[in-house]
Amino acid sequence: MARCQCGGSDCNCVVQAGTNTTVTGSGSAINPYTVNAVTNCAEVRGCLSAGPGINFDPSTGVIGADISSTPGNNLVVDANGLFVPAGAATVQTGCGLLGDGSASAPLRVNRATWPFTCSITANGGGVYCDPTTGQLKTDPPFRSAFAEVAPNDTFSPRAVPTTETTVETYSVTITNPDPCREAFGIVLRSLDVGFDLPANGGAAMAGINGDDLTYMKNTGSSGITAWQSQNTVFHNTVIPAGGSQTINLNVTLGRGAGGSTYNRIQATIRVWLFSIPQT
Repeated sequence: MARCQCGGSDCNCVVQAGTNTTVTGSGSAINPYTVNAVTNCAEVRGCLSAGPGINFDPSTGVIGADISSTPGNNLVVDANGLFVPAGAATVQTGCGLLGDGSASAPLRVNRATWPFTCSITANGGGVYCDPTTGQLKTDPPFRSAFAEVAPNDTFSPRAVPTTETTVETYSVTITNPDPCREAFGIVLRSLDVGFDLPANGGAAMAGINGDDLTYMKNTGSSGITAWQSQNTVFHNTVIPAGGSQTINLNVTLGRGAGGSTYNRIQATIRVWLFSIPQT
């Protein structure tokens, strides 16, 4: 210590040790004062306190991380320190979902078991995301439709034409109710014409759309009245998605002979539509 009323080998400075300090030396140039200060852990602990996210034990002096016990928290302490497992962000699931998004319970679809004997790969339908609502949607539902007309017309006797002639036309229009798929249709056409066939050669033919279905000739000596034969024809049709189609039944008569006449036409058109995938 310099210039403290010191002269020669003597020094008049007095240095006293305080709390937790020690003083050594005489204050001379060759033996200067040395001051050492120490403290203990108990005194330091009184200056420390725990804040958010920190645990502090004043009795031991141990400082550690305070892990929240709030449900859904996935923060852990492993041998290397603080650790959040991959995919630890949890979610609350609603209908159709399982899991919470954590590594131990990943988010997944609550799916049903395929109950059919056929292959799900070859026959399973699709699941799609609605870009407007964000909801999951499946394939469009299958749809069907039915249309029918069944006139039964009677009138004064008319001569049966000698050549094939369309004498009446009936029709029905049906619309495919499916806006997504074409529809397969089954069409039934049925015709029954009442004829009077005079004796000795009275004859008549009836058909649908030019297809001759029945012919009768009276070779007897007495007339035949109200002779009839009901005939039915099936065929198929395909209607585009959302499209319409008109089905016609043209009543064709011909081969009239011997003064034959007709006085009744009973016709039926039935159409069944099914909008199902076609193979």
